[in-house]
Amino acid sequence: MRHRRVLEAALVSVVSMVSMIGILPPVWGQVGPSLGVVDANVAPEKDLLTFPHMTPAIVKGIVERRPFGSITELNTFLMSQGLKPEQAMEFYTKAFIHINLNTATREEILLVPGAGNRMTREFPEYRPWKTWAQFDKEIGKYVGPEATNKLKQYCFIPIDLNTASDQDILTIPGMGNRMLREFKEYRPWKTKAQFDKEIGKYVGEKETARFWRFVTIQ
Repeated sequence: MRHRRVLEAALVSVVSMVSMIGILPPVWGQVGPSLGVVDANVAPEKDLLTFPHMTPAIVKGIVERRPFGSITELNTFLMSQGLKPEQAMEFYTKAFIHINLNTATREEILLVPGAGNRMTREFPEYRPWKTWAQFDKEIGKYVGPEATNKLKQYCFIPIDLNTASDQDILTIPGMGNRMLREFKEYRPWKTKAQFDKEIGKYVGEKETARFWRFVTIQ
């Protein structure tokens, strides 16, 4: 058993080394890896009910209005239900609508738990964001790796529909193997109108718009 563990550890080291020197392609997640935060647009109703300051009426309203086009849309709804800003922020530590690192507004960034005014400057400064390695390097300079990873889970970097790997596509909340096939089947993608037409055959207008938030055509 000990010999097996040694071999496994050695294999991991070799894989890491060849990846670092470019023999293997780098692994980039398109949506920041979650440390426990779920996407409010796809989270099951029963899970939403367990989160801070949620009531059956509020959760029912969330589900009926999904998908929200942005975190500011969700925030407006929560405020209309009587939540205070600090209560909504507690909810966002459990459920959120991911922000686009390349286009997020100041208002959206301020709703990211732990971001604060500083990140309303740093997030835009390093645009365009292309990889999570870039995010780790630039944001990590200010807050360290632990806080950087926490911030990352609230964000996404749009993927190129024509070149994204299966792994990147599957990071989109609510994405399954069926839609993965459809995303790849219609390559090369050329326009948003094409995307709306082809993906709309399977999931409808609102869900198509939700998927579109996470992608780009280059």
